[in-house]
Amino acid sequence: MNICMQIALLFFICLLGQAISLVLPFPFPGNIIAMIILFILLSMKVIKPEKIQDFTGFLLANMAFFFVPAGVSILESYPIMKDSLLPIFLVCLFSTIITFFVTFATVKLVVAWQAKHSTTLKGEKRP
Repeated sequence: MNICMQIALLFFICLLGQAISLVLPFPFPGNIIAMIILFILLSMKVIKPEKIQDFTGFLLANMAFFFVPAGVSILESYPIMKDSLLPIFLVCLFSTIITFFVTFATVKLVVAWQAKHSTTLKGEKRP
């Protein structure tokens, strides 16, 4: 699939997520819905990863570029935030540490679960 078709497909999925978000009776981000749709399509093998690999590889390789607007916004907001820098720093520090340990615990549990159910996952009966 050429790069234009890959871009069109992913943008269509994003548009679909936004449309679904607008008709829901409660607020829910359209980009999250689009990621769920893409996950389902990839899981059901409706879309093969190889078919969107060129564009998604480009996005991953240039991911830092997408953080530039957020960084500029933070710099523009410095006069407003300068009195709160220590609390903001502490929140960032502690949330990073908490995220690290929650991720560690989750991975540890998943690895243990996979080890326990490895024969079942391969389709063999457990004794």
